[in-house]
Amino acid sequence: MQIYDMANKLAKEIKESSEYERYKRLKSNIESDTSKKEKIEEFEHLRYNIQVKAMQGNNDSELQEQNKLLQEKYAELIQDEKIKEYFEAEMQFNVMLTDVNKIIAEAVRDVL
Repeated sequence: MQIYDMANKLAKEIKESSEYERYKRLKSNIESDTSKKEKIEEFEHLRYNIQVKAMQGNNDSELQEQNKLLQEKYAELIQDEKIKEYFEAEMQFNVMLTDVNKIIAEAVRDVL
């Protein structure tokens, strides 16, 4: 089997996985609720900004305050069962993708 055929088969298997199906369904539910969608987008925007600042080497009190705010927002968001379930599904899907990437990276580690 050609490598691209195998990659396409893997992509198909991922799309048929329970992790993908669940995440896709819950994401669609969240996107259809404007309020929940906006809250999650605000949270994701804050998380992204913190990650950028951290990668730039910023480790000041502002970054610590933003991290505290992020934790508070997360605690607030997961009070909503639908959002909590969405975050759990997102994490499970990302863990699966990370695991697949690790397997591939390990197989070619000797040339990287």
